Amino acid sequence: MRIAFYTLGCKVNQYETELLSSLFHREGFDIVPFGDEADVYVVNSCTVTSTGDSKTRKVLRRIKREHPHSLAVLTGCFPQAFPDAAKQLPEADVITGSKDRYALAGAVRRALSTGERVVDIAPHSKDEAFERMSVSAFSERTRAFVKIEDGCERYCSYCIIPKARGFIRSKPLDALKQELSGLAENGYREAVLVGINLSSYGKDLGLRLADAVETACSVDGIERVRLGSLEPELLSDEEILRMSRQSKLCPQFHLALQSGCDETLKRMNRHYDTAEYRRIADRLRACFPGCAITTDIMVGFPGETDADFETSLSFVRSVGFARAHVFPYSIREGTRAASMDGQLDRTVKEERSRRMMKVAEESAASFLKAQVGQTVPVLFESKQEGLGFHGYTTNYSPVVVRTDEQLTGEIRPVLITEAAGGFCIGRILTG
Repeated sequence: MRIAFYTLGCKVNQYETELLSSLFHREGFDIVPFGDEADVYVVNSCTVTSTGDSKTRKVLRRIKREHPHSLAVLTGCFPQAFPDAAKQLPEADVITGSKDRYALAGAVRRALSTGERVVDIAPHSKDEAFERMSVSAFSERTRAFVKIEDGCERYCSYCIIPKARGFIRSKPLDALKQELSGLAENGYREAVLVGINLSSYGKDLGLRLADAVETACSVDGIERVRLGSLEPELLSDEEILRMSRQSKLCPQFHLALQSGCDETLKRMNRHYDTAEYRRIADRLRACFPGCAITTDIMVGFPGETDADFETSLSFVRSVGFARAHVFPYSIREGTRAASMDGQLDRTVKEERSRRMMKVAEESAASFLKAQVGQTVPVLFESKQEGLGFHGYTTNYSPVVVRTDEQLTGEIRPVLITEAAGGFCIGRILTG
């Protein structure tokens, strides 16, 4: 029996697809690329935006068009957040949500044996525990993603994720250490800790994110520990100081900003203002000299005036981000922002996106140029045609070196000689 997977969305979804792949492999299924012929196709969905829902529908239609006799499985955030809409998709033969991943193989077996449609979307509950998950390998990756937290209770006005992912649940420290030990034995040298609201790790266990960082850094064989996206206001000075004592922790922090305007942040129901955000960024830079601060920036949120946008633009310019993901607001049905007054025209949002991206690109170029002259360890990932071997520094600066060596998975010292085209260029130091 052959099975293929298609993943939409975040690093947590990618991790969970790897988990499902290993589960089905243990059940006797052969894992094949999504483009190959298979008996079962699994779509692990994302529902952050309505565009994600549209992509999910398109993939399901493609499966049934190209493989009409195969089983199409829909799982993940879309059916969890919008179960009624998911049930109305005729292409999906099996539909499950974002919990009880271990039950999916049984649902697929049942559909295959009976020919019946299986719909099993269990609601989240406050007493729900973190689902025990462990992945020992990742296809075509030199870095391992490790999910340590699920759920979100921030309720930003534009976001559907609390409905899709439920309440905060955290991976126990012993389970984290065991999983990382297995990954180290399989040759992984860098682990990225990820979660739906990573900064809230441990709220249900009486722990903090720093406890997870310290545990991860204690694992022999893991040489780098990196953090996924963070909610800034949940990083206290004490926690930043604790994490700064861990030499394995990579000095790169993705602090989700969303807007550099306080009035917009209030409408978004974000839980900080720009002054607090700047203080936290400054504190990280003081404790992690040379660290990269990366972020997400939304433009065109309902009610964002020209003056609000200019304020946001100025703030982004002043912070000096190493990298920023800029995107226009899009209506997400089921959220408070969808019915807010002051919805902006697409052309306005596109123009603001272009202007914000220009500032972000200038900031990123300045950060990369600041790396020139430094000697830094680089974890190499792959060879890129016409460029050379590609990898990342601890602060996640992309680096290319020209070499005939096979460097995938290797960490080597590199002297950065120039920065151009969105990456650093360097040469490997020997001896």
